[in-house]
Amino acid sequence: MKKKIDTRPNDPGKYPVNQKEDAWREQLAPMQFRVLREAATEMPFTGEYNETDKPGIYFSAASGQPLFYADAKFDSGCGWPSFFEPITTNAIYYRKDTSHGMIRTEVIDSASGSHLGHVFEDGPPPTGLRYCMNSAALIFVPEGGELPEIVSKYMSEIATPEEVEAVRGKLNL
Repeated sequence: MKKKIDTRPNDPGKYPVNQKEDAWREQLAPMQFRVLREAATEMPFTGEYNETDKPGIYFSAASGQPLFYADAKFDSGCGWPSFFEPITTNAIYYRKDTSHGMIRTEVIDSASGSHLGHVFEDGPPPTGLRYCMNSAALIFVPEGGELPEIVSKYMSEIATPEEVEAVRGKLNL
């Protein structure tokens, strides 16, 4: 039986991490800015995390929000890091994307509304979903690794109790 995740558009348009585009440009590397703030896509098979298979957690490079356990990552062969479910049900929002002559479901982090990638209904069990993410949109922290400043700040100032519990189980907070 499939684990059901509702991927219908649910973007409220308001986020706890909110700053002007100039501040985003200063915070993010050029490719991160293009992906996260302008919904660009990395070329397939070029992203830093496409072949990463270590235990840990993937966070948003824009907000520091926890997004995916490494345990949910799988090799889809598509050329981008792929996951079958988010770390918590509220970690991401969905938008209808009609760009490039296609109808897709865009995935954004719920903390900043930043573009992460898209979700497709051709993934493995238990969800049947494939969250196809851009490496430039992610920060990977291996189990036992040091939390980057953006992640520490998010976890101490913004994270929900559900997010704290999800991260505490894998990383030292």
